[in-house]
Amino acid sequence: MNAALWISKTGLSAQDAEMSAIANNIANVNTTGFKRDRVMFQDLFYQTQEAPGAMLDQNNIMPTGLQFGSGVRIVGTQKTFTEGNVETTDNAMNVAIMGQGFLQVQKANGDIAYTRDGNLQVNADGVLTNSQGLPLQPEIDVPAGATNVAFGEDGTVTAILPGDSDVTELGQLTLVNFANPAGLSAEGDNLYLETAASGQPTEGVPGEDGLGTLQDNALEG
Repeated sequence: MNAALWISKTGLSAQDAEMSAIANNIANVNTTGFKRDRVMFQDLFYQTQEAPGAMLDQNNIMPTGLQFGSGVRIVGTQKTFTEGNVETTDNAMNVAIMGQGFLQVQKANGDIAYTRDGNLQVNADGVLTNSQGLPLQPEIDVPAGATNVAFGEDGTVTAILPGDSDVTELGQLTLVNFANPAGLSAEGDNLYLETAASGQPTEGVPGEDGLGTLQDNALEG
């Protein structure tokens, strides 16, 4: 194939991947806690006819060289885990992570997944879950009839229990972070899985050790 056509083909393939990523980003503009994808590229090898600094003659050298590139390739996609816009809601079961960190949920197979989607609910068993019904970890039970469920900046979960006028602490949400969050594997449903590239999760109290705080009645856009 003609070299120019081959180079153009690599460019078209790269731009097609870029457009797919952009389309997915736009499609999820209203998805809670969604993080946009960025496609990363690298130039391909060069054909060197004259190396920079090569001797032109006994007294002169090539100032720039003579090199021709052979196109571009995709080397990866990367999630951009910067904090999104936070929107206030009228739902007390909504929490936004203000800063770094992920909530933990347990999948049906027992694996732990990670999310920044703070659209929470209580299931039929009184367990605090995410919007897909996966229980948060550590598990927090909300007794039947409890009212005024609230989330503190440090993850403390409180409520007023039936027959009581005082606030009762039900538990505490923790956050985890990773040495390389961009190395997490996105699996849909606003969930991410640990990989060898992300490193192991480090768990802590919101607001401590570089972790973000929680804001109630709010969601991250």
